[in-house]
Amino acid sequence: MSMSAISRKLGTMVLMGVPAIIGGGIVYYAFGNYTAVIAYEVILGVAALGFISR
Repeated sequence: MSMSAISRKLGTMVLMGVPAIIGGGIVYYAFGNYTAVIAYEVILGVAALGFISR
């Protein structure tokens, strides 16, 4: 695996951290429980793994 591929994958993970933090707060505010936040984080994690595995 080339260095640019590793950098791209790390950059994608960092970029997914922003929606995880901000979006998690918005989801908690909207629904008022952590079950919805966990579901949101799992969906976001699956999306991140989909981008990285490509």
